[in-house]
Amino acid sequence: MNEERVTSPCELLGDTGFAYTLSLVSGKYKMIILYSLTGTSPILRFNELQRRIGTISYRTLSLTLKELESDGLIIRNEYPQIPPKVEYSLSKRGLSLIPVLDMMCEWGNVHRNDEINKN
Repeated sequence: MNEERVTSPCELLGDTGFAYTLSLVSGKYKMIILYSLTGTSPILRFNELQRRIGTISYRTLSLTLKELESDGLIIRNEYPQIPPKVEYSLSKRGLSLIPVLDMMCEWGNVHRNDEINKN
């Protein structure tokens, strides 16, 4: 019995730049949060982010922001006052990802109707 092992796409990517980038931005809300911090208000408070995204729970937003901060993509500024004030903004590293997200948006704008026009 000769069994062939099926290799998953993640295993094929291995230690590539593509796999590393995906590890930083994969997840339902990470790219949305990053893109939200590029708008007219590049500095947002927690509740403002939650309102902009709309469908994200408090817990999920909190965990996702912690991950983005630990990956060095966003900056969290906490002000010692009552009530506490915390603001989030893109780090220099996070800003460098925005052209990639812009290109994804542009690609989507060009190709979103392909399926409709195909028929």
